[in-house]
Amino acid sequence: MTNLLPLREEIPEKYRWDIESIFATEALWEEGIAMVEDLLEQIATFPGRLTESSATLAQYLHLQDKVMCLGRKVFVYASLQASVEMHNQTAVARVDRMRGLMARVHGGIAFAKPEIAEAGRAQIDQMITDSTDVAVYQHFFERLFDEADYTRSAEVEAVLAMAGGVFSTMQATHSVLANADLDFAPAVGSDGTTHPVAQGSIHKLVASPDRAMRRSSYENYADSHLAYKSTMANALTAGIKRNVFLSKVRGYASALEASMKRDFIPIPVFHNLIDIFKKNLPTWHRYWRTRRQALGLDTLWEYDIKAPLNDTPPHVSYEQAVDWIAEGMRPLGDEYVSVLRRGATVERWVDVMPNHGKRMGAFSSGGAGNHPFIMMSFNPNLFGMSTLAHELGHSMHSYFTWRTQKQMVFTGYGLFAAEVASNFNQALVRSYLFDTQPDHGFQISLLEETMANFHRYFFIMPTLARFELAVHERVEQGKSLNADYLIKLMADLFREGYGDELDIDVERVGITWAEFHTHLYSNFYVYKYATGISAAHALLEPIKAQDETAVANYLGFLHAGGSDYPIEILKRAGVDMNTPEPVEKAFAILSGHVDRLANLVSDDSPN
Repeated sequence: MTNLLPLREEIPEKYRWDIESIFATEALWEEGIAMVEDLLEQIATFPGRLTESSATLAQYLHLQDKVMCLGRKVFVYASLQASVEMHNQTAVARVDRMRGLMARVHGGIAFAKPEIAEAGRAQIDQMITDSTDVAVYQHFFERLFDEADYTRSAEVEAVLAMAGGVFSTMQATHSVLANADLDFAPAVGSDGTTHPVAQGSIHKLVASPDRAMRRSSYENYADSHLAYKSTMANALTAGIKRNVFLSKVRGYASALEASMKRDFIPIPVFHNLIDIFKKNLPTWHRYWRTRRQALGLDTLWEYDIKAPLNDTPPHVSYEQAVDWIAEGMRPLGDEYVSVLRRGATVERWVDVMPNHGKRMGAFSSGGAGNHPFIMMSFNPNLFGMSTLAHELGHSMHSYFTWRTQKQMVFTGYGLFAAEVASNFNQALVRSYLFDTQPDHGFQISLLEETMANFHRYFFIMPTLARFELAVHERVEQGKSLNADYLIKLMADLFREGYGDELDIDVERVGITWAEFHTHLYSNFYVYKYATGISAAHALLEPIKAQDETAVANYLGFLHAGGSDYPIEILKRAGVDMNTPEPVEKAFAILSGHVDRLANLVSDDSPN
């Protein structure tokens, strides 16, 4: 079909990120790759020598930082290009080349952890005492010795690291299929007009006030994934088997244990979330009922979940969104606000608009030595603003971490912490708008955005986490996976979440797993959205009230990066995720939003 999305070159420059700030030309990018190769040659002289002296160990750790930093830089440059031009085979090939390079980088440094672990804590502690250049890596050593029981020999670690490029192929296949090869039939409105369905347009279409438009876009999007259900199921099965294989090779009891322990998150945190989620499903049932009644429908289908409840939702330009986000984040101080504004506008951190070939979703990416980058397809409404706030939360977290942490090993803060910063931005901006925009219709639209955000992070993601646990356990039991099983499992989990309030199309609801071609390959990633939104709301009120200690503690969290365990960093920020209280509190907040929405939509005031 004819594509109606603009071509990349038709997007105004101010709405395109400036990846030239990473490498001004592709020739300089190639030079960066050559420098990575040179660093790998230098690193190859260190195996067997790391603990011969503190100076040698410090020299190696410095080289490891350099190769990881530069390797990340050349990878990000290629991946950002490909993410906005998924149909460009040259760009896609560059990413594959960089996956291979990074697999070699990880393979090149894989000897270090086993060698340091073999030396033992006593020798390393003495080196820390003897050398300040070694001492700055103390937490790196703490993590290393915590993982020692699951670290294999240098030879095995090198093989596993070099296999990373191969192991990532199944995710890459699913991603290319979803973002480049799927053809979607156009959505058809009640007036007969057609609208192109694409990864960059689907979220807008399923939120249309026209029910025929919502239904056809939802069905056509799902049907395109169903057409490739076997291929996608095969890719996902390979991803699950990879996780199980790696957990067994390292000696973990399960893929879940491998994920949690490598993130230094206690396993009960995962199960607490799932248990509390299941206990509170009646809150979601009440929301579906409120929505159905507000829409005046006898039957609610999944394509009605995002139907607007306000006939005249506010138009929010990108510039207005930046203004509201900046004002909402003002309790964090002038520096935070000025950096955010500059990044979102002058420095062009954000690739704003949809274009032909741009991949679905939104993300924040980058690496130390550059500013962060955000990819999204901005919709001029409160939902687009909220997505921007979310990704700016990630980017500001990265900005402060990269500025503060001088050792590359501490610039990665992990997804458990990452989803706190992103959800916190959304929550604080939303709170600001609830307080400053009293218009009845605006309040309804804002509550719709609020519930949509909770729906994604506090309903979809825990449901996907339950799905993820079930499929991993099935493979660990030696049982098979196929498309039909995955579809039935997914549909059953959603049916439980919807209760008696929605009718579902089993096949189309059941293919939802295929629409998350990034998340489900990351070995128990999705639950972190739900813990993130819980922690974010637990931190909100004192910061909104501009409690100086609470603000300082939160900013400390943003600067800390990976310099301590995530649970401990969050404790210092003011929330203990070892306990069920943050998740319970988030459900209480959600319940209050449902009550508020029910009151607003039953109000006699005009929408």
